[in-house]
Parts: sequence; structure tokens; C-alpha cells
Amino acid sequence: MTRQQLEQLNIVPPDAQIYRKVKAVWDGIAKPLDGLGEFETMVAQIGAITGSSDISVDRRVILTMCADNGIVAEGVSQSGQEVTEIVTGFMGKQESSVGKMARRAGVDVIPVDIGINSDHILPGVRNCKIMRGTRDFLKEPAMTEDETLQAVSVGIRLVRECSKKGYQVVGIGEMGIGNTTTSSALAAALLGESVEEVTGRGAGLSDEGLLRKRQVIAQALEKYPIARMDALQLLATIGGLDIAGMAGVCIGGAMFHIPVVLDGLISMVSALVAERMVPGVREFLLPSHMSKEPGAKKIAEALELHPVIHAGLGLGEGTGAVMLFSLLDLAMVLYEHQTTFDNMQIEAYERQKG
Repeated sequence: MTRQQLEQLNIVPPDAQIYRKVKAVWDGIAKPLDGLGEFETMVAQIGAITGSSDISVDRRVILTMCADNGIVAEGVSQSGQEVTEIVTGFMGKQESSVGKMARRAGVDVIPVDIGINSDHILPGVRNCKIMRGTRDFLKEPAMTEDETLQAVSVGIRLVRECSKKGYQVVGIGEMGIGNTTTSSALAAALLGESVEEVTGRGAGLSDEGLLRKRQVIAQALEKYPIARMDALQLLATIGGLDIAGMAGVCIGGAMFHIPVVLDGLISMVSALVAERMVPGVREFLLPSHMSKEPGAKKIAEALELHPVIHAGLGLGEGTGAVMLFSLLDLAMVLYEHQTTFDNMQIEAYERQKG
């Protein structure tokens, strides 16, 4: 995909009529109006995205983008890059956190090597490698624009494949040492926020480590003409391959009308990038949880998304998205097997005006 092709994408919005139809169904179920809160809204959104009030979320998959980040060389993480490959290898065996949780929840997981700093072929991992990790963005741009667009295209292509295989919902996750640094840098640049406001401890940095991380991001933002860059340029300059791939999944969801479930901070940054590159994408996104990272709340507000799980999660890999699938299953029980006010022979609640 070229920049021109990306800019010319025409996203057909979700069907507002179907949305209203699903909400009306919820109102007819014997319960208080809006009794399931955001879950009623999510189910209606899924119907609007897919264009049908006959809703199913039984076939679902997590696409976990795995990549290394050159910025690790600046001492912004307590782990080395080798951890990315190790954890991804366990993902390929479905033995990492997301694999174990997904097995219980009835969710498929496809780990994707989009940029691990290794030439090894990992069994069970989809090989879509663009390059062996990004460059150190404190010294030079993390990626070229062409490399970034290749990574975005990987995400779009994977959604197309999932659609053809019959998946009804796609979730996203990531694995990559240093990616809370890339995501925090992008959040600061895209939102116009201070580095301190959006940068957290990631996998558990000390006070000294957090200070170093913030210093590195601040120096990088001063190095480049951030204010004059668009979202694609920012993604290429201070972003990561995993973020680019997940942004592609978000865009692919909008193109092929498949709901995309977000995970934590890094996936939310990818959603913000996707929305800035292709306006309208946000209407196809379902947020799972509010990450403990400080930038997450500001991104959710910018995208007008409402994560439903507030539990201080910060595991990544797509684990929060898996949790949302389990909760959606419970909500869908009421939608699919409706006990109406007529069934109970009681008077229905009515929405009051004013």
C-alpha cells in the first residue's frame, strides 16, 4: 500500500439503522433499560458494523503483533530484546499468557512476527517480518515510510484473511520489549501532551528507569519537527512495527466491516494512529480495558471510546481483549435467548423524556 492509496481509502460507516434496531431489542428484554450498560452499546455496534441484527461473536481471533524496538539501546527497559523472541516462541506453542487464557475462552490466537530481531523461524508463529526490529529513534527515524506502510499492509491483509476464514471479530495484541516507550512517544506527539502525562513504568521500571525513559522520549520529540508531521510520518519516525501492524488491523476492520477489539495502551495508540490516518476507523473499534499506563485514559477520551474493564491491567499480548470476549459471551446470552416483558407478562420500562 502506498501513502496515496491509504489516503484515498473510503470507509463506509456502520449501519445506524441496524444499531437502532439492536438497541430496541435490548429495550424489549425484561431488565432495566440500559441494564448491561456499555455491553448493550457494544453489541449494537457489532450489529451495525456487520450490517445485521442477527449477531454472533462465536468465531473470534487475536492477532498478536511481535516486534523489537531499537530504542531499547537507550536503556528504557529492564529487559533485553531477546525476551521478545522467547515470549513469541511460547506464543507459537500457545503457552504464553494469551494462549492459555484464549484456550479457556474459546478464542484463537495467531502470533505474528512482524519485526523480531532474529532470523529464527518460530514454529506456530506467522512470519510477516518487515525487518529485524526498528532503528533507535533517538539517533534516526525508527522506520522509513515504505517500511511503515509495509507493516500497515500486513495488518490489513491479515484481517482480509480472517474474514475469508469466517472469523466474526478480531482482537489485537502485541509483544515487544520497549514498546511502551514507542507508544508513549506517539501518544505525546499525537495528543500534544507532555511526556510526563502519558509515560508510565511499562513492565515495572524503577523511579530512575522511568526518569530515563521520559528523558529519552523528550529528547526524541525535540529532535524531530513533530508539529509538522502527520500520523504516518510520526509512526515511521518514533513508532514501532507492532504498532503499525495493529494500526493496519484497525484499518482492515473498517475496510471489511469486522469489529476489532483493542487491548491495552499500545493497541490503543495504534487505534489513534489508524484514526488519524484514515478518519472513521474508530467506529469499528471495541475497547476492552483501561490500561494502568497513564496515556491510556487520554487516548480513550480522544477516540471517544469507553473501556469496560477497569482492573489495572498491563499484561499485553491481547489478554485484555480475551477477557472482553468472555464478558461479551455473557451479554450475548441475554441477547440471543431473550426473555421479554411479554414473556413475563409485566409492563415494559419506557424511556422518559427530559
